[in-house]
Amino acid sequence: MTELIAYLHQILVLCRKELLALFKDPSSRVVLVAPVLVQSMLFGYAATYDLNHIYYAVLDQSHSEASAKLLNRLDGSGVFERNVTLTSPQQIPQAVDRLDAMLVLSIPADFADKLQSGEPAPVQVIVDGRNSATASSALLHMNRVITSFNQQQQLSNAAIQITRRAWYNPNVESRWSMMTAMVATLSIIQTLMLAALSVAREREQGTFDQLLVTPLAPMQILAGKAIPAIMVGLVQSTLVLLISLFWFGIPFRGELWLMYLALLAFTGAGVGIGLTISAISLTMQQAMLYTFLIILPLMLLSGLITPIDNMPEILQLSTWANPLRFGIELIRRIYMEGAVFADIAHDFIPLLIMAAFTLPLAAWMFRHRLG
Repeated sequence: MTELIAYLHQILVLCRKELLALFKDPSSRVVLVAPVLVQSMLFGYAATYDLNHIYYAVLDQSHSEASAKLLNRLDGSGVFERNVTLTSPQQIPQAVDRLDAMLVLSIPADFADKLQSGEPAPVQVIVDGRNSATASSALLHMNRVITSFNQQQQLSNAAIQITRRAWYNPNVESRWSMMTAMVATLSIIQTLMLAALSVAREREQGTFDQLLVTPLAPMQILAGKAIPAIMVGLVQSTLVLLISLFWFGIPFRGELWLMYLALLAFTGAGVGIGLTISAISLTMQQAMLYTFLIILPLMLLSGLITPIDNMPEILQLSTWANPLRFGIELIRRIYMEGAVFADIAHDFIPLLIMAAFTLPLAAWMFRHRLG
C-alpha cells in the first residue's frame, strides 16, 4: 500500500511539473484559452450552411398582378432580398457573373394568362452553382415560396399534404450541428499539439535526459505527460460547451456525467496519438509537422463536414481509426438527442481500443528511449 501511494505521488509530482511548465508563461496561458474562444465564435457565426440573406435578381416580363404577388411573397419571406431588377434576358449572365445575385428569377410574359386558364405556368430559376451547398439551400427556399404561392392561389389539387418536422433540431440550423461537433473538434487540435510537443520540447531543452535518470518508470512518465494534456482538453471542451449552451442558446438534452465520460474516452485516445507522435519526434519542429499532417485528415474523415456514409468504402473503413469520428458522434447524440449510455455504448469501444493501443505504444517507445 505504501509503495502504491509513493507510485501515485510520483505521478502527481510529474503532473504538477508539467502544469507549471505549461502555465508559467503568460503567452502559453493565452494560447490555451484564446484560440478556443475565437474559433468557437468563428465557427458559430461564420461556418454555417444556413442562408439568411439570398440576394436575387428578377426579370419580370409579365408585369401582371400575379407576378407582383409572387415577388411580394419573395420579398416578404425575410430570406430573399431583391438586389437587381433586370429588363432583358441578356442581363442575366452579367448579374450572376458579377456576383450581384445568387439567384435569378425569370417570369415569362404569358405567366398570368396561363395561371388564369389553369395551365402550368413555369418560371425559370437560375442559380449560381459555384458553391453547391448555398445553391441547393437557395433552391430549397425558392421551392418553399413557390409552394406557398401555389397554395394561396389554390392551384394545387393534391389530396395529400406533407407536414415536415425535424427532430432534435426543430429549425434545422446548421449552427446547432456545427457547435456541438466543435466541443470535440476544437479540443483535439490543441490536445494533440500539447501532447505531441511534451517530450519533444524536453529533448530540445535538454531536460529529457534528466527525466530519464529519475527513479520514474516509463508508465509513470507516460501518465505524467498524459494526465495534464487530458485535463487541458477537458477544460477546453468545457469552454466550448458553455459557449454553445449560454451564448448560442443550444439546449442541452443529455446527462452531464455521460458527456464528460465520452469526452474523457475521446481525449484519452487523442492524447495517446499525440504522445506517440511526441515519442517519435526528435524536435518540436518534427512534432508540429507530424501533428499538422494528421489533423486535416482527422477532421475530413470525422463526419464534421460531409456524412461518412457518402464517402468511398475504403475511406469509411479508415474512419474507424479516427477518434474524432466517434467523439463527434458521441457529443452530438448526448447533447442534442439526449442519448443514454445504452444507446451509445458501442461508440466507446473504438475509443477505448485506440487508447489501449496508442498509450502502451508510447510507453514502449519511452522505454526504448531509456534503453
